[in-house]
Amino acid sequence: MSLIDENCEISTTKPKNSSVLNRAVTFHSSPYQFQKNPYIYSAVLERSSSAKKWFDFESAGNSIKGKVRQLRNFFESPKIPISIPEPPPQSHSLLKLKHSKSFGSESILDASTIRLPPGTEDRVVVYFTSLRGVRRTYDDCHAVRMILKGHRVYVDERDLAMDSAYRNDLQSVFGERNVSLPQVFIKGRYLGGADVIRHLNEMGELRKLLEELPRIEGRIFCDNCGDVRYVPCSICGGSRKVFDEDERLMKRCSVCNENGLARCADCSS
Repeated sequence: MSLIDENCEISTTKPKNSSVLNRAVTFHSSPYQFQKNPYIYSAVLERSSSAKKWFDFESAGNSIKGKVRQLRNFFESPKIPISIPEPPPQSHSLLKLKHSKSFGSESILDASTIRLPPGTEDRVVVYFTSLRGVRRTYDDCHAVRMILKGHRVYVDERDLAMDSAYRNDLQSVFGERNVSLPQVFIKGRYLGGADVIRHLNEMGELRKLLEELPRIEGRIFCDNCGDVRYVPCSICGGSRKVFDEDERLMKRCSVCNENGLARCADCSS
């Protein structure tokens, strides 16, 4: 009986308050006071307010422009005034041709001080190249040849790519090592390059310069050389060597050039 009473007393005793149990089942009567952020609160409630209230775009723009200006001044070199020198006085009228009423065709040739050796007074001599290494040079040479052929006059075409002797002749005439192509001579007198020929042809002055030269009758294209002006040497066959029967030795052919080619007799006479 005593054991039962002890059990009853144990069961009837009031349990002590547990902090864990109280925390789990206890509810606070007062609501939790959330900490309010004035920036978020005002931004949410005042949506219609301007953004300039919280961010100054004008001052930010000025600061960015200032930084960009500083970086630009740092990397850019100071501007130095460039003085353009005056062009030198023009020596003769062949440098720049101007369209005027007093422009005379014969005065152009008379003003030229560069002349070829005697023997070319009755023809037009053109120094050009048939190589296509430089596209602009080849186009200028081809254009000048077509313009002169259109006037149906005899043209002594001297290709520097076929014979290097023409290069030496041209350098000795101008007195310079580097000479641009093409170069045109009429009646043994220097006329000019591609720009001068085009300009004179458009003005009609080129026709006046070629009036006294003999004309080509019939077909201009040469069937013998294919309008190349050169054929293989008929003496050595292009080998550049001939056998001397007197000395019993092989010698250099005196008819052809370094490429074993000779001028065509039909179109170069």
